[in-house]
Amino acid sequence: MNLLEKSVMQVKGLDEDVMLKAKERVDSLIKPIGSLGRLEEIEIQLAGITGSLYPKVDKKSVIVMAADHGVYEEGIAAAEQAVTMIQTINIAEKKTGVGALANVSKADIVVVDIGVAADIENKNVINRKIAYGTKNIAKGPAMTRDEAIRAIEVGIETANAEVKKGKNILATGEMGIGNTTPSSAILSVVTGLDPSRVTGVGANLPKYKLARKIDVIKRSLEINKPDKNDPLDILSKLGGYEIAGMSGTIIGAAASSVPVVVDGFISTVSAIIACMIEPKVKGYLLPSHSSNEKAAVIASKIVNLKPILDLNMRLGEGSGAVLAFNIIEAATDMNSIMPTFEESGIAAV
Repeated sequence: MNLLEKSVMQVKGLDEDVMLKAKERVDSLIKPIGSLGRLEEIEIQLAGITGSLYPKVDKKSVIVMAADHGVYEEGIAAAEQAVTMIQTINIAEKKTGVGALANVSKADIVVVDIGVAADIENKNVINRKIAYGTKNIAKGPAMTRDEAIRAIEVGIETANAEVKKGKNILATGEMGIGNTTPSSAILSVVTGLDPSRVTGVGANLPKYKLARKIDVIKRSLEINKPDKNDPLDILSKLGGYEIAGMSGTIIGAAASSVPVVVDGFISTVSAIIACMIEPKVKGYLLPSHSSNEKAAVIASKIVNLKPILDLNMRLGEGSGAVLAFNIIEAATDMNSIMPTFEESGIAAV
C-alpha cells in the first residue's frame, strides 16, 4: 500500500455530533441567531473537522507548489517560462503577492519545487523535483501514472511535515507559467463542457491568442483521451506536477483532520481531483476568494465552495487563501471569546 492509499484510508467524515454541539453553542452566543452569517458556518465546519468544540486555526502555512509545463511550447502563455523559476525564488523570499499578504495573517510560506524546468539553489525552496516540467499535452501525456502518484505524495508528505510542526490550518498555492491550460483541460474533462467554456486568458494572455489556447486544449483532449472517471488518468494525461502536488496537500491535510483553504482557479481544480480520489475530502475544504479567471465559478460549484471574498483577484500563488486565514480565525475567536446568553444572564434574542 502506497502513501496515497494509506492517506485516503485515514480521511474520516466530519464529526457530526461535535458539529451539532457547535451549532447549539453558536446559536446561543450573545447575538441574534445567524447574525454573524458565514462566520457561524465556518466555526461549525471547523468543529466537525477537528472534533473540538473550540477549534484553533492560529498556526498557518500556505504550501506553494511550483512546476513548469511542456505545453508552454505551444504559445499558450504571455510570460517567458523562465519566470516560473524566478518567481518561485521570489515567493520563497516573500517578495511576491502571497508574501505580502501572508505577512498580514502571520502565515508561513512553504515553497516546493516539484517540477520547475531549471535547477533552483535556494535554501528556502524545498527540492522535490519529479522532472524538469511535464511533457507537452498537445503531443501526448503530461506524465506517467506513477509520476502523478509521486506528485500527489509529495503534497501529502509536505502537508504531514507542516502538521508535525504544529500547523493547524493549511492553504494551497502554486506557481507555474502556463498552468491555466492544463487546469482548463482538466475542468473540461470533468464537466464535459467544451474547452471554450472553461478557458480564459490566465496571466494576461493577449485575447487574440485565446483561440489558439482553446485549440491546444481540444487537441490535447483528442490525443490523450483521458478517462473522466479516473482522476489519476486525468492528472497523468493533462495535469501539472503542481496541480497534483496541491491535490496531495489537500488529501494530506484531510487525513490529519486539518482544514485546508483553497485559493483560486488552479487550486480549485486540484481540489476537484482530490475529491474525486476521496469524496470525504470535500468537508475539509474552506473557500477563500472568487477568482476572476473565467471558469473559476464553474470549478467552485463542483466542490461546493462558496467563496468568502470577492476582490477581483486572479494572481494565484495562494494569495487569496492567505487573505482568508484571518477571517477563518475570526470565526474561532467569535466562538471562544463571546459568552452565551445563559453565561451572561440575559434573555436570548
